[in-house]
Amino acid sequence: MADEVVQGDGYAVGHIDRMGDQYGFRKIRRSLGVTAFGVNAICIPPGYETGRHFHDEQEELYFCHRGQIEIEFGDGTTHALEPGGAARVDPATVRKIRNVGSEDAVYVIVGGKDGYVGRDGQVPEGETSRFGPS
Repeated sequence: MADEVVQGDGYAVGHIDRMGDQYGFRKIRRSLGVTAFGVNAICIPPGYETGRHFHDEQEELYFCHRGQIEIEFGDGTTHALEPGGAARVDPATVRKIRNVGSEDAVYVIVGGKDGYVGRDGQVPEGETSRFGPS
């Protein structure tokens, strides 16, 4: 499927199901023009398991969007993630993912390094926040 991304002044909007083929990587970063961190979605069929890997520098966050996945760490422990489940993984920690459900699984991975920016949200002049101070 072709990217169907709407771009405006300072934003881009798209859908992960239109950012790649049925299985494998959905290139969110490239499709939306993200420059501050890495972000992809991966779709895997039932029973599929990825290879083990680790990183030199980037910490990753795994978020289960659809289906059921299990993440296995280098120490042999496993943790199940259902939709809404998340796991943070240090760069050097070995990990692999397996789809333990009966349907396709889609998970989103966000990677970055060099720390948290902090709460820098601002309310435009003349408006009040609905969520309290930033």
